[in-house]
Amino acid sequence: MDPDSGAKPPEGGASAVPRGEGKSSRRRKAKRNGKRRDAAPVTNSEAADSAASAGRPHSQEPNSSARKRKRRRAKSAGAQQPVQGSNAAPAAQQVPGRPEGGQQPHSAKSSSSSRNRRKKNRGGRGLQGRPLMPAKATPGVAKAPSPAGSGQVSSKDIRGRAGAESQAAEQRGEKFSYVNDLYAALDLGTNNCRLLIAQPTRPGQFRVVDAFSRIVRLGEGLGTSCRLSQDAMDRAVEALRICATKLANRPIRRMRLIATEACRAAENGEEFLARVIAETGLELEIIDRETEARLAVSGCSSLVGREARSVVLFDIGGGSSEIAVIRIDDSRSSRLANHITHWTSLPVGVVTLSERHGGRDVTPDVFSAMVTEVEGMLAGFDCPPLAAFRRQGAEDFHLIGTSGTVTTLAGVHLDLPRYDRRKVDGLWLSDAEVSAMQAKLLSWDFAGRAANPCIGPDRADLVLAGCAILEAIRRRWPSQRMRVADRGLREGLLTDMMADDGVWRRVRPRRQAGGQGAGGQDEAGARR
Repeated sequence: MDPDSGAKPPEGGASAVPRGEGKSSRRRKAKRNGKRRDAAPVTNSEAADSAASAGRPHSQEPNSSARKRKRRRAKSAGAQQPVQGSNAAPAAQQVPGRPEGGQQPHSAKSSSSSRNRRKKNRGGRGLQGRPLMPAKATPGVAKAPSPAGSGQVSSKDIRGRAGAESQAAEQRGEKFSYVNDLYAALDLGTNNCRLLIAQPTRPGQFRVVDAFSRIVRLGEGLGTSCRLSQDAMDRAVEALRICATKLANRPIRRMRLIATEACRAAENGEEFLARVIAETGLELEIIDRETEARLAVSGCSSLVGREARSVVLFDIGGGSSEIAVIRIDDSRSSRLANHITHWTSLPVGVVTLSERHGGRDVTPDVFSAMVTEVEGMLAGFDCPPLAAFRRQGAEDFHLIGTSGTVTTLAGVHLDLPRYDRRKVDGLWLSDAEVSAMQAKLLSWDFAGRAANPCIGPDRADLVLAGCAILEAIRRRWPSQRMRVADRGLREGLLTDMMADDGVWRRVRPRRQAGGQGAGGQDEAGARR
């Protein structure tokens, strides 16, 4: 009984050829004119027998399950064939139907392997449908958490595992290198969900490998209900699923995932974070306002010039605004956050302020009312004047703004056709230029603001509320110039993690002569 056909074949004729012999490839079978796909090749010596059996019934077309069994048997038979070399072809491989020296045509293994080679190399596209092999993890790299249902790993587990690997390497007398490791930072704010994955480079700097940002408006309606709405939580969870996928596809050594004002103030904030763990596998921590202010300073430390003696850094968020007063003496620390003398966190942001006063149709009177409200909050901030720390005639004091408000003002000032971080981050704006941009935005209606490529419809109802907070800060600390920072908490998280690991104190492994060795290959790969 032939298991492939399901019917008993005739005793003579072409169908009696032993299984696996005298068969050509699938494509060659399909090209035969006027013959069935399952007909075997006929040699000259078999022509008479084939003609004698012409009147006998032919075997039926094999069904799908029989074909699968046939392939499995062919693979198992091929596994028993001796291999004469890694690149050598099988010794019995001949053209189908043309036996030479009394040998039978090539076996089922050679037919199957040739068919597989044709599939792999067809059209020069390579093997279709197979995912790319993941990159090999570097020593000391811990796997990122996977989405729910696929073996979740929390950020605490990753930190503990990475620290254990580092300690084990030191006990063996080996230097634990972090230079090729990846670090991740996620900031879930009242308005945005942002992710950065970066690799350390020069001292105090890093290279961004992957990034994600989406406006989720998690704090929508929080000011009136004191709870996170269902729609807002759904938007945030959807964005966090994308972040979880990005983290799972990278060999992340360390990560820190934080949540800010929306989760701090909401009555159901902890309940929401439990849902995030269950549905995405990401374990977020709610940080306090002081930590948030320090992280903002750490993220912008490279934008403070050597000539600066005092700086006021502010971060206008969606639900709160952090302000840090920095005074720098001659003994400047490598961590700018160590120079913070005073800080405050205002319980107001672009989302909460626009919801209270209206963000779509903002008149000059409405704008003035928003500024007055923020000024009243700043009046309670006990901070000595900075004039005593400023030198006469020297430009050693300035503002640094890190928020969507100041980056939007910079984009409008530059008249960019689309927002470009490279042109905005680090830009200096004079006091007159900031006033002119605020007046321009106030003169536009909602449609005009939404049509601007640097604002868009997502920020059109929030940007003027941010300008009101900025105006109150400028009145409290007048300055001739302000520096724009398209960076903030994520960069501060990455900087602190890399500094804690001492990545910039380690020496990059030298490349061996001729580009040989793991170190040289790693360096070349990093440059690519």
